Amino acid sequence: MSFPFPSLCFFLIVIIVPSLTASPVQDPEHVVQEVQRSIANATRARRNLGYLSCGTGNPIDDCWRCDPNWEQNRHRLADCAIGFGKNAIGGRDGKIYVVTDSGDDEPVTPKPGTLRHAVIQDEPLWIIFKRDMVIQLKEELIMNSFKTIDGRGASVHIAGGPCITVQFVTNIIIHGIHIHDCKQGGNTMVRDSPKHYGYRTISDGDGVSIFGGSHVWVDHCSLANCKDGLIDAIHGSTAITISNNFMTHHDKVMLLGHSDSYVQDKNMQVTIAFNHFGEGLVQRMPR
Repeated sequence: MSFPFPSLCFFLIVIIVPSLTASPVQDPEHVVQEVQRSIANATRARRNLGYLSCGTGNPIDDCWRCDPNWEQNRHRLADCAIGFGKNAIGGRDGKIYVVTDSGDDEPVTPKPGTLRHAVIQDEPLWIIFKRDMVIQLKEELIMNSFKTIDGRGASVHIAGGPCITVQFVTNIIIHGIHIHDCKQGGNTMVRDSPKHYGYRTISDGDGVSIFGGSHVWVDHCSLANCKDGLIDAIHGSTAITISNNFMTHHDKVMLLGHSDSYVQDKNMQVTIAFNHFGEGLVQRMPR
């Protein structure tokens, strides 16, 4: 059973950097205070109970890890985010989809049981994994709205090919996945829903690319050694929380906002909390 990574390095970033997909929070300071209050409450509860407490002082982890039946209550995780991505429900209102096949032979006609087949469906889905697996994608994994990728209970690596793209969709949770050695893809057809596929130009090679996305939560993932960024949020993306991730061995770690002149990023709002910025990182670390 895998619960990756300690809770380290708390930052809250408010980038008043307009979104096409979600209205900005009008009082971002209220969100800051809410996050600080949740941390204080979790810390106080741990101190009061002492050794009797399973709490860590991390309000995200304490929300679900103390439940001995968490595997039967996986959807509870959707209630545990903090900050601007707090309302990202992912596939909370959908069925469990179990990934049984690590293959990715055909990006246009994905096989049932594969991760690609799961993420393109129109209905909400909570996606889990039958066993440990390494998934080498042939092309970008283009997600549809209202999906959770939940790696708890297995060691799941997305590595050695193009990785995850969250483009013009909403309500995405990515939790407990090892994402590394991501490469560029493109100049080919890729399916993004049961009814649509289209031509993709060359991708950047990010670990997680959030492009015009909203209500996105990336939590407890490890990310390393990708072609471009580990996590990039651009082109009007907003309502995002990036938390409890472990990042190592990479140059351009994180990009928040397309450029200073790109006005659609004016109201970008992102919370960055409890991440570990580890060895071998060079630049673009929030501070």
